[in-house]
Amino acid sequence: MVCLGDTPGFGFTTVKEAPVRKEQFRWGDKYACLVMRRRTQSGACLIYERLLGISRYVSQTLIVLITFFCLSGIIAYPSDLTPVDINRLKDLISRKDLQQARMELELAIRKQPNSADLFDLLGVVEASEGNLSAAENDFRRSIELDPHLVGAYLNLAHVYQQQIGRKDGMKEKASATYRSLLEIDPYNIEANFQLSLLFEQAHDFRASLVHLDRLPSALQTESRTRLVRIADNAGLGNWTIVNREVANFVFDQSIAESDILVILPLLRGTRGQRAGIKLLEALDRNGGASWAGLYHLGMLYESVGQLEKARSVLERAVQTAPNLIPILLRLARVADQQKDYNGALGYLAHARDIDPSDANIHFFFGLVCVEANLGEEAYRSLQKAVELNPQNPYYDFALGAVILVRDDPHPAVAYFKKYCLAKPQDPRGTLALGVAYFYSHDLDSAKKEFEKATRYERTSAAAHYFLGRIANMEGKLDQAEVEINRSLRKDPDYPDALTERGILCMKQQRYGAAEAALETALQKDPTNYRANLNLMMLYERTHDSRARSQRLRFMKLEETRSQTAREFLRSIRIERYTAENDGR
Repeated sequence: MVCLGDTPGFGFTTVKEAPVRKEQFRWGDKYACLVMRRRTQSGACLIYERLLGISRYVSQTLIVLITFFCLSGIIAYPSDLTPVDINRLKDLISRKDLQQARMELELAIRKQPNSADLFDLLGVVEASEGNLSAAENDFRRSIELDPHLVGAYLNLAHVYQQQIGRKDGMKEKASATYRSLLEIDPYNIEANFQLSLLFEQAHDFRASLVHLDRLPSALQTESRTRLVRIADNAGLGNWTIVNREVANFVFDQSIAESDILVILPLLRGTRGQRAGIKLLEALDRNGGASWAGLYHLGMLYESVGQLEKARSVLERAVQTAPNLIPILLRLARVADQQKDYNGALGYLAHARDIDPSDANIHFFFGLVCVEANLGEEAYRSLQKAVELNPQNPYYDFALGAVILVRDDPHPAVAYFKKYCLAKPQDPRGTLALGVAYFYSHDLDSAKKEFEKATRYERTSAAAHYFLGRIANMEGKLDQAEVEINRSLRKDPDYPDALTERGILCMKQQRYGAAEAALETALQKDPTNYRANLNLMMLYERTHDSRARSQRLRFMKLEETRSQTAREFLRSIRIERYTAENDGR
């Protein structure tokens, strides 16, 4: 029996060499196939068994479950090949002597050009050497010569599945191949199981369940089948069935971690995430969770807001993980959400020590420093991120925002210009560039950018606010009031615009209206710097008894002047947690 592996390089075995035992089954590769490891080889690759010559009709009593659910059948050798010849070819493939195997197969094909079995074997050799196009042609030729050669269909479908994600249309070709096989063998186990997975990936959960139902009753109780059924029912919103099936797994010690991890992406939404948590918690209680299971459990805890549990389980995962950086970044993310900025910076510093060339770590470190009011550290870290990856526009935006609160804000202009060039459709870049010009005292350039930003809903309120400030600075109080009113119509709770309204009222000596506007601004944002400053000035001008307490409050805020950077970074919602932030 020849096997076609799902890793680079293919091997073979026979039914006698590797008897199938239930306890040998594990969830396999990215195609979520059932696999069996050869007992005669430690660390053997996951393999996919098929018969040489193979079956024109398959008996359900001759089932072998390996990388895929595969079938045995009646062996039919080519007329001029003896069992010795077949064993020799198998031995050549097993020993990776593919050149010799190819030479002998090509010689045999010249003698027997209509042998489906020989083309099938040649396809195995081609696939073993990574020549997937040639393998596809050989398997298709084999099927043309013998439309009932089950193994050729399975091999062809497997070749397509290996290319999913790398070439367009591979899922569709794999599905079509399995469906063609089912036309001659409607209850083929591998074809039905693989189609159930492919339909599940396409979110056709009902079709997936149809093919699962065609599996033999003995396989319906296998944990892998049950887990796929859970994912299908989750996709259909059948949460009663999902919860019942999940509850049945709580005391099931046979479930494998890899089985669970395969279906987690299909358990969407809060209810799906909670189902995933229950499965992984059961696995952990049974002692079956590795660092990978703990890592995914930590992510699920985080996704449902259980941050303490997330941090605790991730701390356990980091003890044994071979690659610490993803877990350290996840821990930093959780600590950041808990507002434990020192803890987040500790995790990030550890990750930075491991890989000082990772721009994303410096980026994340800089953003947490902004939240922690560590302005100089934020500047240095973001500067390093830009140095390591100058093509990432989000890094430019973040560094520009931090520069705005430094003594010389003018360098921020260059970074926001870069962002605008990389993201011309994002009006937030236009707004930020206008702000950089504003703080650099280039009011004419600032007005041009703000006028552009007023055309977009998400930046209109802020753009009108800054236009109002400019008009106020130029002594055009009526125009300033018009712009501030436009800003507040867009966003009635905008603290900065409310503050500017209070300042305008103070200039007009409308002190009651000024106090009301400034106090409303501070209700929305108690740490707003300009609102606190102007309320202090108002109290002092009107000899209000609250002047002293307001001055003390303002003096504390003087120590945290990084507010502007924080607000800008929040406004763009920069994703700080992953290395995928490449400006797409």
